[in-house]
Amino acid sequence: MIVVEARLDRTVYLAGEVLECFVSFTNQTPEGAVPLNSSDSESLAWASAQLHCQCSVSEARVVWPGEDTGEVPHGQEGSDTVFIPSRGERGHTVLSTSPRILFCDLKLHKGETKTYLYREVIPREAPPSYRGHSVKYSYKVTIGTQRVGAPTKLLRVPFRVLVVYDLGDPTVYEEVPPSNPFLEEQRQEGSLLELAGQVLTTITGRKSPNVYNITNQRGTVGKFTLFKSAYRIGEDIVGSFDYAGASVPCMQFTVTLQSEEHIAEECRRKPSQAVATMSFSRHHEFCLHTQRGHMILPIPLSATPSFMTDIVTVKWRLHFEFVLACSPISQPELPTSQSESTTWQGPSSVAVDTMVWDLPIKVLPTNPLQATAVSLIKSSSSIKV
Repeated sequence: MIVVEARLDRTVYLAGEVLECFVSFTNQTPEGAVPLNSSDSESLAWASAQLHCQCSVSEARVVWPGEDTGEVPHGQEGSDTVFIPSRGERGHTVLSTSPRILFCDLKLHKGETKTYLYREVIPREAPPSYRGHSVKYSYKVTIGTQRVGAPTKLLRVPFRVLVVYDLGDPTVYEEVPPSNPFLEEQRQEGSLLELAGQVLTTITGRKSPNVYNITNQRGTVGKFTLFKSAYRIGEDIVGSFDYAGASVPCMQFTVTLQSEEHIAEECRRKPSQAVATMSFSRHHEFCLHTQRGHMILPIPLSATPSFMTDIVTVKWRLHFEFVLACSPISQPELPTSQSESTTWQGPSSVAVDTMVWDLPIKVLPTNPLQATAVSLIKSSSSIKV
C-alpha cells in the first residue's frame, strides 16, 4: 500500500503568485500484515499534478453560457485510466493549467518515502474564490496517479485565490509613493506579493472623509461621515453620525454590511429576478435625543472582495435602516447642576416610519498570509493507493 500526501505551503494565494505543493509517496505496510519477503516493493506507473477552478451555478437562477449547445461540461467524460483532474466535480472548469508530470515508473521499498515539489503560477486572469447564492468559484490542486492496469486515483487539496486587479497596468505603479531613490529597481526585484501590498496600502490608506446629508421629505435626519471609501478584508469600517440641527427625530438606526450578487443580464434565468444580498456584520443603536453616534463594522477575512466575471459581479454596500418619529418628541429637562437629578418618562407609543439608504463602498483583498492565518481550509490531504 502506498500513501500519497499533498501539502500546500499555505491555503490563500494571490492570482499571479507561485503555488507550491509538496507531494509525498510512502510505502506503508498495513499494521499486522505479514510481508512476503524482505525485498517487497510497491510501484506506481506515473503521477501528475494540475490546478483548476470549478464554477458551479444555481440552475434555477443562472443560465450557463452556451448551455443550449449540447456541450458536455469539461471533466465529465473520458476513461478512468486518463488523468482528468475535474472528474466527478460539480460545475464547469473555467480555468486549468497544463498538467505537470511528477514521475514515471516509481518503485518504493517498505517504509521508503519520496517527495516531489509541484510549482505552478496561478494565472492573473483567474477569478477569485467565491461562494455566493447562485455562483461558486472553487480552486483545487489535483494529484493523479496510477498503478499499472488499475484506474487512476485522484487526490485534491483546496485553496483560496484573491485577485488584485490591474497590477500589470503601469499607472498603478504611479500610485505607490517612493520609499527610496532606487524605487524602480526595487519594483523590478520585488515580488508580486510586495507590490500588491504596496498598492492595497496606498488605495485603502487614503483618508478623505465624505459627509452625507440624510434627509427625507419632512426634513433633515442628520449627517453621516465615512472616513474613507475603500477597505481591505479584515479591516473595520468606522463612521460617525451627527444629529445636531436635525428636524426629524431619529429613534434608532441599523447599519448592515452587505455584498450584492449581480448576475449578468444574459445569464439570468428570469429577466426580472432580484439581486441577491448577503449580510455580514451589523450595528444597531438607539439614538433618540442624542447629538452624536458612531458605528464600527468589521469586514471578515473570509469575505470575497469586489470582483466581476462574465457571469457575476459582486459589489459591497452599507445598508442603513432608520426609524423616524412622525412628530417631535419632547426632550427631558436637564438639571441645572451636577448635584441634581431628573427623571424622564418616554411616551407609551410613538408613530414612526422607516427610511432605507444604501451606500456603495469598495472592498479589496488583503495580504494572503494574513488571510491564511484564520483560514479553515485544510492545507493537506492524503489517499491510499
